[in-house]
Amino acid sequence: MTTRRHIVLLLAAALFAGNLPAVGHAAEPVAYDAAAFETAQQEGRPVLVQISAPWCPICRAQKPILAALSADPRFKDFAVFTIDFDAQRDLVRRFGAQMQSTLILYKGRTEVARSVGETQPEWIEQLLEKAL
Repeated sequence: MTTRRHIVLLLAAALFAGNLPAVGHAAEPVAYDAAAFETAQQEGRPVLVQISAPWCPICRAQKPILAALSADPRFKDFAVFTIDFDAQRDLVRRFGAQMQSTLILYKGRTEVARSVGETQPEWIEQLLEKAL
């Protein structure tokens, strides 16, 4: 029997391998922009802040999982912002992140969840669901 977890794992594996065509997603990550972040919060949208580093293997593992989940219609309204752990230290401090591979979820202006180092697709999915 195919479960949602199996589907997410298959999508993540296919994306990681580059076997799916590129399609635009509503939750396509963008570099952090204070004005866009503020607007998304004012609109009451779910917001994901992804703090990562290019050298981080956990961050690389999270990216295809988040890309696969962004294809899920439940997450289409998410605003996703990325922050470079090494190059944007002021923002890393502002968000109170201690490590790369940090995912911070907001529902409007309220932080509803935070995760560090998570690579299990079903757990990341459950994390995102907290902002719905």
